[in-house]
Amino acid sequence: MIDIFEREVTCKYRGETYQVRDNGAILRKSREGKRKRPKDDIWTFGNVVRSSGYLRFVSEAVHRIVATAFHGEPSTSRNIVDHIDTNRQNNRPENLRWVNRLENLILNPITLSRILYNYGSIDNFFANPSKPRSGELNQDFSWMRTVSKEEAENTKENLLLMGRKGTIGREGALGEWIYSRIYVKEPERSSEDALFESLTRNAVQKKWKTPSEFPLCPVNTKGTALVEYCQKLIPEAVFARDKYKHSKVVSAEISEVSGELFVMCNYHPSQVKDWSLAKVYINDNLFVHESLGTYFRLDGAQKEFTIALGLEWEGGETFDDAVS
Repeated sequence: MIDIFEREVTCKYRGETYQVRDNGAILRKSREGKRKRPKDDIWTFGNVVRSSGYLRFVSEAVHRIVATAFHGEPSTSRNIVDHIDTNRQNNRPENLRWVNRLENLILNPITLSRILYNYGSIDNFFANPSKPRSGELNQDFSWMRTVSKEEAENTKENLLLMGRKGTIGREGALGEWIYSRIYVKEPERSSEDALFESLTRNAVQKKWKTPSEFPLCPVNTKGTALVEYCQKLIPEAVFARDKYKHSKVVSAEISEVSGELFVMCNYHPSQVKDWSLAKVYINDNLFVHESLGTYFRLDGAQKEFTIALGLEWEGGETFDDAVS
């Protein structure tokens, strides 16, 4: 595989000159006027460091050499290289990018999925990264290896789909199958406009499949029923509950623009994403409860709540913006 490539470039890295291929292979050039060293002028992917899974050449990280060759110098000395598919031995340029340490954790959906599975939340990870919920860190590097362009694309697709399903970390060790064109099947999705029965007589659910009860939902949909509903949704009141959890009202308000009721809630018991937003309106004598999303942080929910009401958000970017 070392001779299967499309592009080859030359770069300077830490005082040495390297030729670098777009398959992740490197060659250190011998120094002009100096004695040739044993590893000069030889193409290599590097040697695996068993404790970390990364590839090194002599004392250098191969991924930093490849990233420098194809993406230029990092913007700061503190930047690190993110392996997008999390395969530390896939040093193909399209799999590498310069990021800071925070971006390395939250901007990579595959990494983020693993963190949420192993720690429950980003906050738990930051509080004590050495203590996942299982009580021990168990990093598996055995599945990692250098890959062809096709294998790299297959791996990324498979892992991204697993990440969206939230199954990375719970399906056992990864293996050779991850490099094949399998693509984990995503669950079939119903139409965006589909309505689902709820556990409350005159209420239905939209984009909200788990049957739920809405204990404060009025019996009658006539007249000012939506206003009456809003008045009942005081802070800490239970808005919705199912067999797994319940949500308590943080804020509820009717939009002067759309006339729809918007409800921001907090989940109990705690979830990975603790905050939620819902829209309620009346259609065909039914209260339609539509889920508008869930959020990691309160300010993320507050931003969407404000925008949904037709108001201007002045709080700037939120954590949820960064990970969406």
